[in-house]
Amino acid sequence: MMFKKMLPFALSLLLLPVGSAVAAELAPVAHVDVSATDLADTPSGAPVAASGDCSRGFVSRLAAAYREDAQPASPDAPVAARRGMDSPFSSPPFPSAEWQLGGVEYPVGVPNENAQYPLEKALSCTSLGHWMQDNRIETYGWINPSMNLSSSDHTNYPLSYATRPNRVEFDQFLFRIQRVPDTVQTDHVDWGFHFDDLYGYDYHYTTMKGVTSDQLLNHPRPNSALNGKIYGNDPMIAYVDLYIPWVAKGMVVTVGRYLSLPDIEAQFSPNNYLLTHSILYTVDAYTNMGVITTTKLNDQWTLQLGVHGGDDSAVWDDTSRLTAQACVRWVSKSNNDMLYPCVESYNHSRQTYNNLQEFVLTWGHRFSPDVHMLTEAYRIYVRDQSLATDPSQSHAPTGVPGYPLGEAPDFPLGHNSAFGIVNYLNIEVNPTNMLSIRNEFYNDQQGQRTGFATRYSSHTIGMTHWVTQDLEIRPELRYEHAYDFAAYDAGRSHHQTTALLDAILHY
Repeated sequence: MMFKKMLPFALSLLLLPVGSAVAAELAPVAHVDVSATDLADTPSGAPVAASGDCSRGFVSRLAAAYREDAQPASPDAPVAARRGMDSPFSSPPFPSAEWQLGGVEYPVGVPNENAQYPLEKALSCTSLGHWMQDNRIETYGWINPSMNLSSSDHTNYPLSYATRPNRVEFDQFLFRIQRVPDTVQTDHVDWGFHFDDLYGYDYHYTTMKGVTSDQLLNHPRPNSALNGKIYGNDPMIAYVDLYIPWVAKGMVVTVGRYLSLPDIEAQFSPNNYLLTHSILYTVDAYTNMGVITTTKLNDQWTLQLGVHGGDDSAVWDDTSRLTAQACVRWVSKSNNDMLYPCVESYNHSRQTYNNLQEFVLTWGHRFSPDVHMLTEAYRIYVRDQSLATDPSQSHAPTGVPGYPLGEAPDFPLGHNSAFGIVNYLNIEVNPTNMLSIRNEFYNDQQGQRTGFATRYSSHTIGMTHWVTQDLEIRPELRYEHAYDFAAYDAGRSHHQTTALLDAILHY
């Protein structure tokens, strides 16, 4: 019943970014001779897609675009030129066709691989749509509800993002507008930008201190699974790009707020192999604000260097600290292996809001185009947690072996460390289905990251089924265990079993 109530709400959210367009048609090209203008380059007698028929209204074109995307893709569709090795995987069914590289839309030399989603198709007959196409500006997004059944009653944490147990949740409504720089060409400087606005329950994890963070930090909810307003808004990504082709084999300079670099997993639902996230991901950095350069040295090596204001802190917030960032990615000539060591954050400063010192290594191996695995290991720590002055910071973990729940002593001075390792095995069943199996081990030595000083393991299997290009369904089953302290269900259980299902509707 709750899911039925959620569905019309989700569909109404889908239409929000185009509501004004539906009413006013965004200055449509209403009386233009379609055959003479829009179809000038179309061979005589060639059929016209209903989504591109400018005699139809906006809503009719939008509906037609969804119907067209439900048809199988043409195997003869042209492949965009690229400057480098071929894509190692297929997407779909995998969330990406490329080896991971944070901080940029695509590795230097890889063309824009975004699909044209229904909103862009429906806008194509408007003056706004024409202007966006002429300037290579894209707009699209998704809505993402989920539901879960859990053995826990109070909270699923540190499972994320589905923290509230046994309910339907509205996770993400994301609106995106962007321009991807053309890094395949080498004859001129190009530019780009990226802006994402996220609304939903998942803002609890993505929020940056100093950027609409009052929704989370200044609205205490002592009886809720997480602090803050239930649903909130986060302008998650806002940066500009400058592509300079003459530095090595091409450099992209990114300035603004961008996703943290090294994780296998990402903040956005469509970019993940599974519905839920590993514990490693739950408690590490989410976004940075600063400057990062991504330089292609050759087809095998890419170098990233940057500075930012500390993890999850805006540069203007008093919790921000000048922080160094350096990563290098190597891909074998066979395209079967990838190594991505990364110093995500290092500044030698005391803990403030989330001032992590983070060192990450990711290894990817492709057994075949249909089967690959990704393994990530990291060590993170904060310095002098007990000296934190920010009111949102705890001075003591929730649970430590040998102490009653909530009565542990303050964190000791010095390094408050945690480390972990996670492995993904990803299998393409067919062009519309993939399986992913995730196993991880995590050791929160003093409880600074999760609140409980304990070792964890988690084991997850999930499937992504592409109903159409615009709709993904993801069932998942997860079991996890805390070895040294009853860390699950707010300190009531040593283990947790969860069954989940979500849907991602692209627009």
